[in-house]
Amino acid sequence: MKRTPELRMLTVALLSLGFAGGALAQISHGERKFVEEAAKGGMSEVELGQFAQEHASNPQVKQFAQKMVQDHSKANEELRSLAQAKGVTVPSGPKHTENHEMSKLAKLQGDAFDREYMDHMVKDHEKDVKEFQKEADKAKDADVKNFAANTLPTLQEHLRLAQEADAAVNGKQSTQKKKTAMR
Repeated sequence: MKRTPELRMLTVALLSLGFAGGALAQISHGERKFVEEAAKGGMSEVELGQFAQEHASNPQVKQFAQKMVQDHSKANEELRSLAQAKGVTVPSGPKHTENHEMSKLAKLQGDAFDREYMDHMVKDHEKDVKEFQKEADKAKDADVKNFAANTLPTLQEHLRLAQEADAAVNGKQSTQKKKTAMR
C-alpha cells in the first residue's frame, strides 16, 4: 500500500483517538460501559452531595454529603484521566435517574429530606460496591482493574457511613452497630 499524505494524516488521527495498529486500545465493551457508568455515578454523587450540604438538617447527613463531594471529586479526576487514556468519552453530566432523584429531593425539607437522601445513598453505594468489586475481580485491562480495586475501599467506607447516617435519621441502630452489639 502506498503511503500517501492522506494515509499518514489518517494514521495520526487514529492514534490520537486511542487506536494503535488499527485496533482500539484494548478495553472491552463491558469495561468501557463500566468507565462511562462510573463517571456518571461519580458526577451524580458530587451534585447530590452539594445539594445535600445545603438542604440537609441533620449534621451527620451534612458531613456525609461533604465527604461525598470531596471523595467523588477526587475519584472523578482519576477516572477522567483513565478514560482519556483509553479513548473513552465520559458523559458530560450525571445519570438520568439522578436527575429524577434530585427533583424528588428538591421537594423535601428537614427530616424527610435527610431520610430520602440517606436511603438513596445506601442503595446507590450497595450497587456501586457490587459493580466495583466485579470490575476489580474480572476486568482484563490492568488500568480499569486497578481503578476499581483502588476505589472499592472508599466506596465500602461510604456504604458503612451511609448506613450509619441512614440509621441515625430513621431512629434505628445501623446494621454495622447491630453486628458489633451481637458479639
